[in-house]
Amino acid sequence: MRTCSKIIVLACCSIIASMGASAQTPSPAPAKKPAAAGAAAAAKAPAAKPASYDRALLQPATLRAKAPAEYEVKFVTTAGEFTVKVTRAWAPNGADRFYNLVRHHFYDGASFFRVLPGFMAQFGLSAYPEVSKVWEPANIKDDPIVQSNHRGYVSFATAGPNTRTTQVFINYGNNEALDKNGFTAFAEVSDGMEVVDKLYSGYGEGAPDGHGPSQELIGTRGRAYLEKNFPKLDSIQSATLVPAAVPAAAPAATPAPASKTNP
Repeated sequence: MRTCSKIIVLACCSIIASMGASAQTPSPAPAKKPAAAGAAAAAKAPAAKPASYDRALLQPATLRAKAPAEYEVKFVTTAGEFTVKVTRAWAPNGADRFYNLVRHHFYDGASFFRVLPGFMAQFGLSAYPEVSKVWEPANIKDDPIVQSNHRGYVSFATAGPNTRTTQVFINYGNNEALDKNGFTAFAEVSDGMEVVDKLYSGYGEGAPDGHGPSQELIGTRGRAYLEKNFPKLDSIQSATLVPAAVPAAAPAATPAPASKTNP
């Protein structure tokens, strides 16, 4: 079974084996180790548990709708709300995939399982193991680099060429070094970046390199694994498409008064 890990790298990276498949591991900074899991954090309201998932998510091959040229997605999270604006021309394949995932509520209940200050915040493993399982091999082809990984820009995570599936990350820093490794930005945070900045990061890097969650175990055990072992993580309560603004209709022309005729 292929690893579910889809993790991002900088220019210098190491390659590890996970469940028989190679995966790229990050090196966000050459200095300090991430903070230990026991770091104190402000209390937050518990995440609302998703009741269930859209059964259409069990058939990835059927979710191929073409995205609009531009669209917005509103995220309601345990840390607050933010909005992402997607521009299809930047990365058509990525924009279409994200559009279909959001339409069918894939991200509802998912956690920000890898948050590294100054680098990025990563999410996109389903709260439901059965959903993660069917999307693991549902790769899309790479898009050419059009937009760079600037602060606030959003890209899909990858484990190599043509391996994007569901995991995405929001850049905290200006990570242009990621561009040459195929990480193609397809969107940007258009509102609420201050919320993204305060996502809980106390667990640091994920296993096996740090004390944070194992992507493999998120994939096989889902939300229950995170709630038991990493209860402070922020999560997505809902991610929904923002209805496109409809231009106001032009006021109806006032009819000209009928001309009078002499009796």
